Amino acid sequence: MGMITAIMLFGWVSGLGAQELQQDDVVWAQDSLMVAHIHQQILGSGECYEDLRVLCKEVGARLSGSPEADEAILWGGKTLQAIGAGDIRMQPVIVPHWERGGKERAWMRIDGGAKEPLRVAALGGSVGTGGDVEGEVVVFQDFDELDSMGTAGLEGRIAFFNRPMDPLMINAGSAYGGAYEQRSKGAVESARHGGIAALVRSLTHALDTFPHTGGMRYDDDVVQVPAAAVSTVDARRIAGLVKEGHEVQVGLNMGCILHEDKSQANVIAEWKGTEYPDRYIVVGGHLDSWDIGEGAHDDGAGIVQSIEVLRTLHALGYQPRHTLRVVLFINEENGNNGGKTYAQRAREKGEWHVAAVESDAGGDAPRGYSIDASDAGTAAVRAWKEGLAQYGVGDMRRGGAGVDIGPLKKEEPAGKRPLMVGLRPNSQRYFDYHHSDRDIFENVHERELKLGAAALTSMVYLLDRLNYDDLD
Repeated sequence: MGMITAIMLFGWVSGLGAQELQQDDVVWAQDSLMVAHIHQQILGSGECYEDLRVLCKEVGARLSGSPEADEAILWGGKTLQAIGAGDIRMQPVIVPHWERGGKERAWMRIDGGAKEPLRVAALGGSVGTGGDVEGEVVVFQDFDELDSMGTAGLEGRIAFFNRPMDPLMINAGSAYGGAYEQRSKGAVESARHGGIAALVRSLTHALDTFPHTGGMRYDDDVVQVPAAAVSTVDARRIAGLVKEGHEVQVGLNMGCILHEDKSQANVIAEWKGTEYPDRYIVVGGHLDSWDIGEGAHDDGAGIVQSIEVLRTLHALGYQPRHTLRVVLFINEENGNNGGKTYAQRAREKGEWHVAAVESDAGGDAPRGYSIDASDAGTAAVRAWKEGLAQYGVGDMRRGGAGVDIGPLKKEEPAGKRPLMVGLRPNSQRYFDYHHSDRDIFENVHERELKLGAAALTSMVYLLDRLNYDDLD
C-alpha cells in the first residue's frame, strides 16, 4: 500500500497529491497509518475484555491491604509476563488496611414506629459503631447549614448530607467533585457539632437503590464517628419525610476495622527505548478497587487497557524511542500511596518522565483526553486533534490527567515537568456504577472498552514520537 493510498483509505487527508504534502503532513501520514493499525489490532484481536473478565470474576473486588489485592498484584505480574512485556518488577508500597467487617445493618423508624430495613454502605475508613447506634436524622445541604446550628446543635443526632450532584453540569466528573466534600468531611463536621454519626447521599445522578461507598477522612482533634452512604432512593425518602415534619430515626450497626498498615506493591513493566532509554513514558491505572462490586470500571478498565498498550505495540512490531513503563498502581482509592511512592522513587533516582498517561475514568466509549502540560506540550497534543477525531476522541481539554500520575508533577527534576494526559470516556453513566455493587464486569461493553484501549495506545505511541527537547 502506497503512502497516498493509505492516507485516502483511512480518511486522514483527501485530495492531496504527493507533491503537495508538506513535511508535517508526511510525518502525520506515517503516524496516522500506525494509529489505524492500532485500532485494527485491538478491535480485531485485543485481549483486554478477557483480561477484565479474569480480573473481575477470578480475583474480584480488591481493596488495598486485602488478600484479594495481593492476588491482583500477582495476576498483574503474570499477565504482563505472558505478553512479553520486558522487565517486570514489584515496587513495595505501604498501604492502609481497612475492612468493612461484614455486612452493615441499618434501619429507620418514622415517628417512633417499627424498624424498617435501610440499605447502607460504610464509607471507606469509617470507624465501627461498637454495637447499635441510633439517632434522629437532621438533613443538610451543606456545611454552612450545619454551622448555623452552633457548636452543639446536633447533640445526640445524626447529620444527613443530602446535596445531590449538580444536574446542570455537563461533565459528570465535575458534578461529582462538587458534591464530594460532604462524603470526605461529613463525619468530621457532624462530630464537630455533637453528632453521633454521619449519613451521606450516594454520589450518582442515578435514582436507584444502590448505596455508593468511597473514601472519607478524620481530623486528629475531632472525635471519630461512623459514616455511611444511603442510596439516592432512600435519600429522597428520608429527606421528604423530614421536610413533611416527621421525625426520622436511623440506626446503624457496622463492624469496620482499621488494621496496621500493610506492604503491597505497584506492578511495573518496562520496555527499553531505542533512542532515549533514560527518558520515560508511563501509562497506567490503579489495581485496587473498593470492596463492593468488582471494580470493573474503577479501575479494572484502566488496568487492562494499559496492559493492552504493550501487547498491541509488541504485536505490531513497534520499537519505542523512549522507555515505556506500564504501572499498575496500588492504593489509589484510599490514600494514593502507590502514585506517591512511584513518584518519590523516580525523584530519588533522578528519572525524567517526559510523559505520563492514565486511564481511570471507566470503560465507556472514549471521547478524548484531558491535558495537564505546559502551553507547548498542550499545543503538541492538540496538533493531533483533527486526526484523532476520526476515531471519536477529538475532545482535548486542559485539566487533571489522573490521581496516580499526579505526584509526578512534584517529583520530577526541576524544569522537567512531564506532559500528562488522561483518557476521557463518556462520563454520563460512570457514576451509576462507581463505588457500588453495580461496578461489575457485565456493565462494561466490550467494544467500548477496546475503543478506549485503542485511544490509550494511540496516545502513548504519539507521545513516543515527540521530540521533548523542543518542548522545554
